Amino acid sequence: VVFAMTRIISALFLRDTLAVASSDTEMIVEQKAAEKKSYAEKLLDVFYAADKSADGLVSIEEFDVLLADPQVKAYLSFLELDASDSRRLFTMIDEGNGTISPEEFVKGALRLKGQARTQDVVQVMIDCEKIKKAIAVSERILKDIQLNLRGI
Repeated sequence: VVFAMTRIISALFLRDTLAVASSDTEMIVEQKAAEKKSYAEKLLDVFYAADKSADGLVSIEEFDVLLADPQVKAYLSFLELDASDSRRLFTMIDEGNGTISPEEFVKGALRLKGQARTQDVVQVMIDCEKIKKAIAVSERILKDIQLNLRGI
């Protein structure tokens, strides 16, 4: 009987412990989501400060002016973004049209948040995409040349 009581008490204790652990996990997930939302809001503040033309887009010129301000650089550093090279940072965030939208800025900054190694990997990915596009164009040109040569 004592053994059975000990097992029941152990089971109840284990159940309560697992319930607390589960709620701790949920709390951590909620906390991380709140931190990400707060971070995104801070990034939007930076974006709108950069958008001097108020067109909802930031050009490279606006971005350069923004990052020339030491306070902005310090703030971006606080947000774990390396702003030492504004053109490189702009290129990593821009999706290819020469301007950055608020969504691009937040998405890109979230992707780049952290150590410089992360930014370097993202830059390599961007460079690889450019190379891939250039190779595809070259392939098409070579196929056209090959077809022209066969026709001669």
